[in-house]
Amino acid sequence: MDTRDLGDTGHESTVATFGAIALNWLEQEGANQLVELVLDRGINHFDVAPTYGDAERKLGPKLRQHREEIYLGCKTQERDYEGARRKLERSLDRLGVDHIDLYQIHGLEYEHELETITGEDGALEAFRDAKEEGLVGDIGLTSHGNPQLILDAVDRIDDLSTLMFPMNPVVAGKDDDDYDYEAVLERADEEEIGTLGIKAFAKGSWPSEEELPEADRPYANWYEPVDAPEEIRDRFDFAASQGLTTVVTPGDPKLVAMVLDAASRYDGMAESERRSLIERSRHDESPVPEQLHH
Repeated sequence: MDTRDLGDTGHESTVATFGAIALNWLEQEGANQLVELVLDRGINHFDVAPTYGDAERKLGPKLRQHREEIYLGCKTQERDYEGARRKLERSLDRLGVDHIDLYQIHGLEYEHELETITGEDGALEAFRDAKEEGLVGDIGLTSHGNPQLILDAVDRIDDLSTLMFPMNPVVAGKDDDDYDYEAVLERADEEEIGTLGIKAFAKGSWPSEEELPEADRPYANWYEPVDAPEEIRDRFDFAASQGLTTVVTPGDPKLVAMVLDAASRYDGMAESERRSLIERSRHDESPVPEQLHH
């Protein structure tokens, strides 16, 4: 599988990153099998978080067995020093490892959160202390919406190594500043920051609970995904050809193998095909949550 420089981290990430939230829906034996499949396909970058149910624990056994082969990303939604430190130690404990390669500020949504994170006794200070102690390698940031806030964070945090944000043809087709991830990609490129794309396989939001109760959804994703192999391949090729370092696999284990297949066959996407995919998706509902665009 193709690899690309993950910004200035010194790591070369495979063009697909394993989104380990998928492990949460499996028993331990199934989780072990999925991790083996992902490793067999050559994936070397994994991403997990404490908010993904039992995913950290389910990842632990195979992670420890293959620790040298895996660049491990984890995250915290805590914004202050104490909370971030506590969550980091809890994640290390649940994963059963002594360090995390990439620790990320998870789901930045609002300017006031950025103030807290970068202020005195903020989470960033905890990240930097952990880095000095060897508990954390690189520092990253994830955001599900608000590209301008991501750019503000890049201005304020000079040791950011990675950014994670949505990238798919629906979002790329919006002419609105609320969806200007092109600007984020350009800036990341200038600053040698690695980029991870999420929601590459999102078709749109799920119907309302009345129309389709959560219990009846056929997939565990936060959003309704595309699920035909050719659509998945188009979506993967689109995201990987936008200039991202790596594309994160979707949250439902039933879709992971198809995405791995698309990733292992990736050989670029013509500009005309990209434009055509944007045109076909332009009027679809955005899979980026509306509430993030206040």
